[in-house]
Amino acid sequence: MADILQNMHKVDVAEERQGEAYAPFAEDPNQFSKKFYIESYGCQMNFSDSEIVASILHDEGFGATRNFEEADLVLLNTCSIREKAEQTVRHRLQTFRKIKDNNPGMLIGVLGCMAERLKAKFLEEEKLVDIVVGPDAYRSLPGLITEAEGGQKTVNVLLSREETYADISPVRLDSNGVTAFVSIMRGCNNMCTFCVVPFTRGRERSRDADSIIDECRNLFERGFREVTLLGQNVDSYHYSPNPATPGQLGEEDTAVTFAILLERVALISPLLRIRFSTSHPKDITDDVLHTMAKYHNICKYIHLPVQSGNTRILQLMNRTYTREWYLNKVKRIREIMPDCGLSTDVISGFCTETEEEHQDTLSIMELSRFDMAYMFSYSERPGTLAARRYTDDVPEDVKKRRLTEIISLQNSHSRESYVNDIGKTFEVLIEGNSKRSDADWYGRNSQNKVVVFPKEGKDLEKGDYVNVLIGSATSATLIGQMV
Repeated sequence: MADILQNMHKVDVAEERQGEAYAPFAEDPNQFSKKFYIESYGCQMNFSDSEIVASILHDEGFGATRNFEEADLVLLNTCSIREKAEQTVRHRLQTFRKIKDNNPGMLIGVLGCMAERLKAKFLEEEKLVDIVVGPDAYRSLPGLITEAEGGQKTVNVLLSREETYADISPVRLDSNGVTAFVSIMRGCNNMCTFCVVPFTRGRERSRDADSIIDECRNLFERGFREVTLLGQNVDSYHYSPNPATPGQLGEEDTAVTFAILLERVALISPLLRIRFSTSHPKDITDDVLHTMAKYHNICKYIHLPVQSGNTRILQLMNRTYTREWYLNKVKRIREIMPDCGLSTDVISGFCTETEEEHQDTLSIMELSRFDMAYMFSYSERPGTLAARRYTDDVPEDVKKRRLTEIISLQNSHSRESYVNDIGKTFEVLIEGNSKRSDADWYGRNSQNKVVVFPKEGKDLEKGDYVNVLIGSATSATLIGQMV
């Protein structure tokens, strides 16, 4: 599965991806009596959820297909973070509906955050779908499918305070056999005013730590060599074996923090790399940073969304930190891990943002020197706190002009960051062939930078680690030779 952090010039929300059709990488098509097609949009959590859905469907006799025209069940796992994402999903649903006109037995379903936000509107007003399922209701899919097969439109968007899908073994979709996502928590308690996630994914709940370790160990034993621990805010992971008495833990009932979890996963094997996404600046602790520094196989890379460089705007966003606090966090990261890669999210044109406040965003970028960034203009989302409290009063042309300036500055920082790596040697995990040539390998270094290098006839394969001396660089790729 492609990692979302490869396109550093992406002018969208940091967690947003275009739709991708999935199919398991080693599936016998004759094994199943029915076929499903799934297309995923948005964050890594959505793509991870699609793997959970695939596991549930497999148990019900559905096998994956890449051709939606032959599918008995077509699913879109959706994102509500921006209006553009919702528009894309609507266009895709209209395409699927035309196919359904010639194949009335086909069922069309919407999953994920857009399903949660719009609920029955899809069924009643737009009549585009047969099934609507929210992020916490995937276990109900078999029953909903049965009802829909009988002609009944079905919906389940109930949010849960307990559901983590910890007991479901995900079907690895479109996997390269080397890297995998592992969900460690669901939901979000941070009420950022611009964000719909707390309303579409519910409150935070952390998954059983032992089930996470078991899943990571199983992946390693199957040949995977990298796991990315996922959550809307991984740093707030906190699992208590006895949640009935939070804050009153005895010696036999010790809570697992994110730093402890990171260490436990790292100890599975030094050959298993660990990444994580996404961090909230207020929650990433020194314990986490020291754990990252201690273990070679925990990648030295942090995605640390800043959103704005101005304290007043950060307060309007309810980000719970100031400009100075964020800069001190960046300083602390680099004190503990001087070689740590750092990326961010930036929003231009949030409500009431002045030109001077926009300049503060450019200056915090200059001071932080991010390797990569995900940059986009503010898009008001219905139901968010910002939509209810503030007026979206920055003109669209001003938003776009400010965004252009942000992108231009980040492009120069990215070029500088990659050029500065020329002459350095990095350990690279081979993930597969380069997209441009089968004569070259593709992989990433610990700092999450793409590295391409010639195979040179050596007996290597996906999942191997090699040292690569960097000889040249573009603004998004390091190019080198094995040493």
